[in-house]
Amino acid sequence: MGNVLELIIASILNHNIALVYILGMCPLIAISTNIKNAKGMGIAVVFVVTITAMINWPIYQLLQNTGTTNLSLLVFIITIAATVQFLEMFLEKFIPKLYNAFGIFLPLITVNCVVLAISLFFVNRDYNFVQTTGFAFGSSVGWLLAIVLVAGIREKMAKNSDIPRGLRGKAIVFIVLGIIALAFIGFTGLANI
Repeated sequence: MGNVLELIIASILNHNIALVYILGMCPLIAISTNIKNAKGMGIAVVFVVTITAMINWPIYQLLQNTGTTNLSLLVFIITIAATVQFLEMFLEKFIPKLYNAFGIFLPLITVNCVVLAISLFFVNRDYNFVQTTGFAFGSSVGWLLAIVLVAGIREKMAKNSDIPRGLRGKAIVFIVLGIIALAFIGFTGLANI
């Protein structure tokens, strides 16, 4: 269990999928305009990433046993699309405000490279099911942490700062992401994957 806990901590902090591997930047930058939307998108990503990794691991094992692992990428994408579709239908039915707040970005979780990358990472790193689940959960929580941090800073800057005209909008977001990523380097050595 200690190994899995270390894996979760490492994937949240010093191996943060957004801040270290620079994956999932499009939705991170687009949705991080306010904390409420960032939290909603982050929670949706946590759900989708964790569930799809838990589904994709046994599928990959089956493909490996049959010698057809070259189909894994296609199967992973289909699983991700089906999970996002389920989430979209669920939100539309039970939480329509959040569904409307996401707009076009909810279907974009399907093509968010974070979701597919987690499944490809567990294959490349030869994780077992528990490690895969821990890594998927930790990585998605790390992405949630990154988007909420950026949203909080963006909200604060919008209210209390006079940003030079050339840096307004997405330019300042890239600078903020760079500074946060540098801060996360301080966690190097805390835990390893």
